Amino acid sequence: MWKSLIGAAMTMFVALPLLAQAGEHGVMHLQSNDDIDRVEERLRDAIEEKGLTLMTVVDHTANAEGVGLSLPATRTFIFGNPQVGTPMMQCQGSMALDLPQKMVVRETDDGVRLEWNSPHYLAERHALEECDLPLDKVAGVLEGMASAAAGQ
Repeated sequence: MWKSLIGAAMTMFVALPLLAQAGEHGVMHLQSNDDIDRVEERLRDAIEEKGLTLMTVVDHTANAEGVGLSLPATRTFIFGNPQVGTPMMQCQGSMALDLPQKMVVRETDDGVRLEWNSPHYLAERHALEECDLPLDKVAGVLEGMASAAAGQ
């Protein structure tokens, strides 16, 4: 019994910083000490392992260079699963503004940072309270993918 209580407490201890981030502004994040190419490779693998479709990767650094500006390595991965996203858009069409899912991978002074939108925040933003949606499952998938990509 104590073991399960301690495990639950540890889970909450780890999850609380992420939940606090979602409550503040909806942007979740993890850091990685690995180089961006390795993080990107693991993120591509995680997307594939989850059976999601990678639609595109936007290379913001290349776009900045194209107009004579500089930006640290910054890439947005756009991916999803229509079986999950479509019910969200059926509930509230404005969800199409935030779907498919996105995850940003970017270099910072502290290493590589992965960022994504909290599905709970998006549900609040688009007033999805009346819909029966698997938000906890989506949040778990996104967090798991970010953890795998970060090498955690």
